[in-house]
Amino acid sequence: MIVNEAFFPVFLNSFFIALGVILGGSLIGGIAAFFTNQPPITMVNDLSESLRIWAIIAAIGGTFDTVYSLERGLLNGETRDIIKQILWIISAYSGAHTGSVIISWITQGHISS
Repeated sequence: MIVNEAFFPVFLNSFFIALGVILGGSLIGGIAAFFTNQPPITMVNDLSESLRIWAIIAAIGGTFDTVYSLERGLLNGETRDIIKQILWIISAYSGAHTGSVIISWITQGHISS
């Protein structure tokens, strides 16, 4: 993440980017499952679980910026950067989890599992 950006917009962007990756990837994957004669509902539910880590990585903008900011925070004593990065990761995780829960509600994944 770019440090010069305001915190709250980046925080919200992380949440909604992760949410969008889960919802979009799962639903588009379900369309592909339909065309390949696989069960679309099951595939959508499975994809929502397996896309979580990729949604988080996409939302925080890749891992190198985050690792660099955490390193700078630890080595230079900039605790503000560490806290920001942790909150951005939590926001991305929350967005991915929310997307997964929405897909689970739509597909009623809790019933079939």
